[in-house]
Amino acid sequence: MNPIKIVLADDHELVRDGIKSLLESEKEFHVIDEASDGVEALEVVALQNPDLLIVDIRMPKMNGLEVVKEMSKSFPHIKKLVLSMHDSEEYVVEAVEAGADGYLLKGSSKSEFLKALHTIAGGGKFFAGDVSAYIINNFVNGKAKSSSKSEVLPEELANLTNREKQILELILEGKGNNEIADALDISKRTAEVHRFNLMKKMNVKNLAELTTKSRDLNLI
Repeated sequence: MNPIKIVLADDHELVRDGIKSLLESEKEFHVIDEASDGVEALEVVALQNPDLLIVDIRMPKMNGLEVVKEMSKSFPHIKKLVLSMHDSEEYVVEAVEAGADGYLLKGSSKSEFLKALHTIAGGGKFFAGDVSAYIINNFVNGKAKSSSKSEVLPEELANLTNREKQILELILEGKGNNEIADALDISKRTAEVHRFNLMKKMNVKNLAELTTKSRDLNLI
């Protein structure tokens, strides 16, 4: 199987070098070229025709969201992962609207970064950070009516921390505590504590009740 061809677009050389170094031991990924601004990113993509573009949300000349939007029109077959320092629901929804296949925080762990690449390369979507499962799941499934800041989340979801939202998503995917710990690069004990707090806030006693409530909230 040929490796996934990747183009990196970030105006910081150290960031690009860090990503390349991280991927050196991953045989299924190969960084074929780089770009230091948005305009150059589009030029490199047109020249190299990669399988996947990793693009910083903030760059000179054209920002990452503008690059993704243009690529969605001109190169719809190329996957797009947006990297950002912004742990914000608004930015994530804008990335989805632009056509991004994923949104990942720059402070994410190596395991989460590789999971994002594998998911996107396999045709899936990957979104992380301070973004509710409610809005993203509904948007990706074509159910969201608006990305307005004034949209009100159910109280159970509004009270969850960022980590608890991640735990909820993984539980709904059928993951156990060991798998959750591995996915989030935390200890099993920490995963168990987050899971306990999540169940308490959602006012449920077991997985069956959590699944039922999640269905009522349109999470699944």
